[in-house]
Amino acid sequence: MKLGVIGMGWVGSSVAVSILQKGVASELLLNDAREGLAEGEAMDLAHGASFYPTASVRAASIDEMIDADAVIIAAGKAGGPKDSRLDLLRVNAAIVHDIATRLRGIRGLLVIVTNPVDVMTQVAAVASGLPYTRVIGTGTMLDTARLRATLGQTLHLDPRSIHAQVVGEHGDSEVALWSSARLGGVQLRNWPGWTRDKERAIADEVRTAAYQIIARKGATNHAIGLVTAALLKWTLSRGRRIVTVSRVQEGVAGLEDIAISLPTIVSAEGAVEVIKPEMDAEEHEALRRSAEVLRSAYRDARPD
Repeated sequence: MKLGVIGMGWVGSSVAVSILQKGVASELLLNDAREGLAEGEAMDLAHGASFYPTASVRAASIDEMIDADAVIIAAGKAGGPKDSRLDLLRVNAAIVHDIATRLRGIRGLLVIVTNPVDVMTQVAAVASGLPYTRVIGTGTMLDTARLRATLGQTLHLDPRSIHAQVVGEHGDSEVALWSSARLGGVQLRNWPGWTRDKERAIADEVRTAAYQIIARKGATNHAIGLVTAALLKWTLSRGRRIVTVSRVQEGVAGLEDIAISLPTIVSAEGAVEVIKPEMDAEEHEALRRSAEVLRSAYRDARPD
């Protein structure tokens, strides 16, 4: 598999090393607007070739990525400890729009990591002219992983035994679907010792996790690198897996013409089938509000 990563900052470099460790790529192309950075990262990663499945790594132009199986866009301004993901709107929209325009005609998938990822996914979909199924944002995959990890710590269970999802914006208006959360086939709300007053605290912890990490180390990068590599492995291996990714929606759950995360079947063809999750009335209304937040943000970010 030939993969490209554009943007070699904290996130892009973590995406690259996670891809190599998972053995997703046989050829990995790196690109960054800062002269020499992608070449330096490629050299550094190539020196570790004895410790990951066989793959070649080199710096490359965006034009050389047109025939890649997938290109990951991680370029853009990183957020500070007081910045919401939506604060990054205008500058990152311009960057992503330019890159996606240059990737018109790409053979494979376009995977968006740059924040705010839902808005950037829609910007990239429009600029690239690709079918909506082939432009995928990592969306709330990371938020879902954070929710399961936090529940695992609370309940003393392996997170892989917990089936709970976060949908909506990857950001402040995200929605944890408590009503459909299950453990071993048992609804979480029927689990011994579980009380609903725990839900708000855990949801707040998940929603603000990035701010807490950024305040301490300056960026969040390792978990999103792992998320992106896993998404690529699941799509490019020609399997079919349900994950909470972002794509421009076409009517599921009443959502249309906005990129937002819902449970979605991903495969080598992309985000091929969106699934309406089980939600109670309160969660459905919260999802509608999240969509409106993103719709307003996209209007503000959209290039003239």
